[in-house]
Amino acid sequence: QVQLVESGGGLVQPGGSLRLSCAASGIIFSAYTINWYRQAPGKQREFVAQITNTGSTHYGDSPKGRFTLSRGNAKNTVYLQMNSLKPEDTAVYFCGTGIEGRYYWGQGTQVTVSS
Repeated sequence: QVQLVESGGGLVQPGGSLRLSCAASGIIFSAYTINWYRQAPGKQREFVAQITNTGSTHYGDSPKGRFTLSRGNAKNTVYLQMNSLKPEDTAVYFCGTGIEGRYYWGQGTQVTVSS
């Protein structure tokens, strides 16, 4: 059974940093494209970043230049390093991947950027 678990969220001041993790079980994570999305209250889910099975990364317009997505040495974990955080980055962050026509999401981790 495929499971994704996000962690690393929390409260941080504007300009601060957080590193989110997405750990997978039931699949070889490195074989799949992994996406991060976020959803703020009252807003639609927004694309944050993607890492493909070949290691290519892509970012949404807002996170570009501030966030970095990478795969861990353990291969079944990806990390989203978020720097220069802004209040508008406040949201629940989800990782997800599509496998054989089905999309799997984690439960999300809350990031709050506030002074």
